Amino acid sequence: MAQIIDGPRLTPRGGKAKQLVVFLHGYGADGNDLIDIAQQWQSLLPDTAFASPHAPDRCIQSPQGRQWFSLTISAAGLRDPAEYWQGVNDASPALNSFLDAELARYGLDDSRMALVGFSQGTMMALHVGLRRTKAPAAIVGYSGMLVGPDHINEAKARNAQGKTPPVLLVHGDQDDVVPSQALFMASNALGEANIPCQWHLSEGIGHGIDGPGLMHGGLFLAHSFGVKLPV
Repeated sequence: MAQIIDGPRLTPRGGKAKQLVVFLHGYGADGNDLIDIAQQWQSLLPDTAFASPHAPDRCIQSPQGRQWFSLTISAAGLRDPAEYWQGVNDASPALNSFLDAELARYGLDDSRMALVGFSQGTMMALHVGLRRTKAPAAIVGYSGMLVGPDHINEAKARNAQGKTPPVLLVHGDQDDVVPSQALFMASNALGEANIPCQWHLSEGIGHGIDGPGLMHGGLFLAHSFGVKLPV
């Protein structure tokens, strides 16, 4: 049985939810870390419900925070790709259960949902979003990476028109936690799998999200949902 996860939410300004955006936080944070972005995006997405679940496990290196999966570093400072792959697969059932419950809460289906991740949350957003039974409307990943690019053939999520979910990747060019090279590796792998991917490199930004990156994300979601932007 999948673990039950929960976290903060923000209800739509317009009353009934027409879309759902789910934030997936990074390693050592929790759902409170990203939910404030919802307030910045509400002007673009007034009929959207936002949710930001806490990852299932306490973070080993930061006990006040949470982790989607554990990470270890070798003496040479390297991380084992197999650990990432095992991690995203182990954490997927809890996240999928949460997504199913949130969609049921608002009476929506995957075509009206988008996943937005940061760092380790981006790993989860790409892994789960590309493997859902039905494709989400969009996936936005900040400062993250595509885990297991050699398994990209498993990314079979499609919408009613047979299309894959569009992806936007945003990364700081000064990121010393997840180097910006990860953006290009992910975009190349997605492109080879015929999964549409846009990207934005934030100049002078480290492991974080700047204003232009947030604006790119919000506009990308509005376009993916077919939301008419305010004049």
